[in-house]
Amino acid sequence: MTTNTDLEELERTLLARVAAANDEAALEALRVEALGKQGSISALMKNLGAMSPDERKTFGAALNVLKDKVTEEIVTKKAAMAEAALDRQLQAEAVDVTLPPVRPRLGAIHPVSQVMEEMAAIFGEMGFAVEEGPDIETDFNNFTALNFPKNHPARELQDTFFLNARDEQGERKVLRTHTSPVQVRTMLRQKPPIRMICMGRTFRKDWDATHTPMFHQIEGLVIDETTSMADLKSVLTAALKAYFEVDDVKLRFRPHHFPFTEPSAEVDVGCDRSGGTLKIGTGDDWLEILGSGMVHPNVLKNCGIDPEKYQGYAFGMGIDRLAMLKYGMPDLRDLFANDTRWLKHYGFSPFLLPGLAQGVG
Repeated sequence: MTTNTDLEELERTLLARVAAANDEAALEALRVEALGKQGSISALMKNLGAMSPDERKTFGAALNVLKDKVTEEIVTKKAAMAEAALDRQLQAEAVDVTLPPVRPRLGAIHPVSQVMEEMAAIFGEMGFAVEEGPDIETDFNNFTALNFPKNHPARELQDTFFLNARDEQGERKVLRTHTSPVQVRTMLRQKPPIRMICMGRTFRKDWDATHTPMFHQIEGLVIDETTSMADLKSVLTAALKAYFEVDDVKLRFRPHHFPFTEPSAEVDVGCDRSGGTLKIGTGDDWLEILGSGMVHPNVLKNCGIDPEKYQGYAFGMGIDRLAMLKYGMPDLRDLFANDTRWLKHYGFSPFLLPGLAQGVG
């Protein structure tokens, strides 16, 4: 006959096995073995009919206590196992949102947009504000204010896109041929000191491997009382060094002519063309990269600034060519071909924003 001592021993055995179970399958097997129709506790329940009423009452109560305790321990252990399994799954599937993704999940940033962001970060660190202007400009903003004479070739139809409609003065508006009109608008709106850059689309009638009818420029303008060519050179040196991410750059200023600057200079950057590659910041070769100069006094006059008190410098370069030079793109026209395969190859992750601390590229 089973005694209370036997029940206590059975309880210790079953609870020990519950505690030792290492997975839900073992726990379920133990439940069936103890509480199933043929289980050890169920088998003892069947013996209650052969007992006297007093024995049945005492032993039955003890069996119910044992059954409830084993059931509760199994349920508790099963819940703990499920929670532990969920924790392991969450840890295995955890994503560190501070890390860049393996590949862009929201599309890709176009190289032109990337270079614009890089330039904004570089010049922003040097105190330049970013200004904007419209793609369609007046003749005054695009040519006259910038000291272009009436018979300048840039005003001819073979170079410039003119709109058919004429304004009150009988002049046709143009698709801006450079971003310099934004400089004019800034000088007309703001009194010196001025320190700004502008970036955007420009339009000229060109089409080959290094020219497109629509392209992008970045221009800079500084106007104050003491600005010099030395300041221009130091700013360009620092900007190109940061953009190409090299330890040093060599610049060569060659005399040139632009209607809106005097003196004017084209700027070459030192490079190495050996081995079929182009490397900036090393070698003995030179690559023309931008135009620059001191703002012409006539431009200051046209914009309502006293050239006897103020002076300044300006520079401009093609954003598309900067992208080609830095990221090895052989044909300028591919930047505007709308080929998703090309963008997948050359595009940038939208999660990686340029900054001087971690590198702009």
